Amino acid sequence: MNGLLLLIIGIAVLACGYIFYGGWLCKQWGVGEGNIATPAHRIDDGGVDYVPAKAPVLMGHHFSSIAGAGPITGPIAAAAFGWIPVTLWILIGGIFFGGVHDFGALFASVRHDGNSVGTIISKNMGKKSKTLFIIFAYLTLILVVAAFASIVAGTFACTVGEDGAIDYAASATNASVAMVSLLFMVVAICFGFCVYRRNAGMLTSTILGVVAICICMGVGMCFHPIYLTNTQWMIFVGIYITIASVTPVWILLQPRDYLSSFLLYAMLIIAIIGVVGAHPSLDALPAFSVSTPSGFLFPVLFTTVACGAISGFHSLVSSGTTAKQLDKETDARPIAYGGMLIECVLAIITLCAVAYAKSLNPDAAGPANLFAGGIAAMVATIPGCAGLETTLKTLLVLTYSSFCLTSLDTATRLARFMFQEFWLDADKGETPENVTGFKKVVTNMYVSTIITVVLGVILGLTGWSKIWGLFGAANQLLAGIGLLAIATWLKNIGKNNKMFIGPMCFMIVVTISSLALTIQKQLQIISGNVADTTADWGNYMQAGIGTLLIVLAVVLAIEGGQILTGKKKPE
Repeated sequence: MNGLLLLIIGIAVLACGYIFYGGWLCKQWGVGEGNIATPAHRIDDGGVDYVPAKAPVLMGHHFSSIAGAGPITGPIAAAAFGWIPVTLWILIGGIFFGGVHDFGALFASVRHDGNSVGTIISKNMGKKSKTLFIIFAYLTLILVVAAFASIVAGTFACTVGEDGAIDYAASATNASVAMVSLLFMVVAICFGFCVYRRNAGMLTSTILGVVAICICMGVGMCFHPIYLTNTQWMIFVGIYITIASVTPVWILLQPRDYLSSFLLYAMLIIAIIGVVGAHPSLDALPAFSVSTPSGFLFPVLFTTVACGAISGFHSLVSSGTTAKQLDKETDARPIAYGGMLIECVLAIITLCAVAYAKSLNPDAAGPANLFAGGIAAMVATIPGCAGLETTLKTLLVLTYSSFCLTSLDTATRLARFMFQEFWLDADKGETPENVTGFKKVVTNMYVSTIITVVLGVILGLTGWSKIWGLFGAANQLLAGIGLLAIATWLKNIGKNNKMFIGPMCFMIVVTISSLALTIQKQLQIISGNVADTTADWGNYMQAGIGTLLIVLAVVLAIEGGQILTGKKKPE
């Protein structure tokens, strides 16, 4: 199969999905009816979380946050099942599962004052269900922080030889990526200050911001003196996301995500040029495989592809930060539904990149190396572009790392929301500012953030590959619960919710099955039944978290099912 043909077909199918199915969803839900002011305009919290953002700026934040490493790492890990099932799941999942999930979560949150899916569940399923969901979502976010922090640290970390000495030559690319990322943070802060405090023009600021990014890349590639180990970078990342997730969104979150979107656009353009120029064959990948060493196609494929088709984390972003910044309701479709489908395009490009990288080196491994190396090598086949391969690879690894960083501080901020929400009784008007005693301490934004970061970093030190299976299953199960929450809300307000029922049931069944397999594997390791593998605390934690997630999901599914069938009314 020719990769260019696959990409053209994929983009055409996704475009049709956006125009026809996305438009139909707007009519069914009444998006934009009555010109209702969004929470970003109605609620004033001093600009910490509620800040109206222009659609392009918010699109940059939203897409950078939901993308992370998911649409790259997921398809690469799932490619062993074959490019046919992975592509079909990306297209079908993106249009009828992920797009509906993300769009629905954003719209529902906007109609609930920008509050989280937990609040939506509380008002439409009851307080008990809300409490269970918050626990479930918080555990999933810990896994997000752990997995993405580990990936970021891996893209920054130096290579250490057997003698304990740093291999500077092998570490140069990672050191460059780290340096550019650090400089990029400074540029983002300056951009936010100019736009939001000095009222600088968006066009002028954007041009200067993009030029500054290019300068940062040039500086980082020539000057990169910081060589730290994986553990040291994990500590740094932990400190960074602690600070980034408690500062007002205009200082770092919005500007960095907006500027990051230009890295994304550049990456997509470069990748498409590479696919057009190289016409990569997908023959290096199997066409179809029922099973791999990681398990059977069902259910593993549907949890491994993750963000490339549907992701529960997206509902937390939509209802956590994006809903608080949405300027008008009609922006929800391009930002949420459109953002998901762009992620699907990135997932298909990833398949082309990994196929080309594998054709050059069958032993190539590592998501960043396969993705960045594959695209850079494709571009290098174009006459006159051979000398750009190293530079492009650094740019692509930087973009990959930037997505992960964006998802990291967004996930940490969302986890902080969840942790605070768990202790507060909204019906009594409790807020972090008016409670006292123990609640005052645990709902403090700094305390809740530090707890989240410490748990995530400690788990992340075990390595992203050990966490990804559990993260994938938990993340997709969260998607099933998110679909359930939106479906109950639509039923309660008399709107059509049938587009949620099939995807909801499928995701819950798939992911509970996958979690059960993950738990079984961890228990086998713990019992010593897996050769050449020794159990550590990470195996016990994964088995424990997996079991708890299944219990919470089953209870929530039963509660939601009773409401959807009319056997029970919201408490």
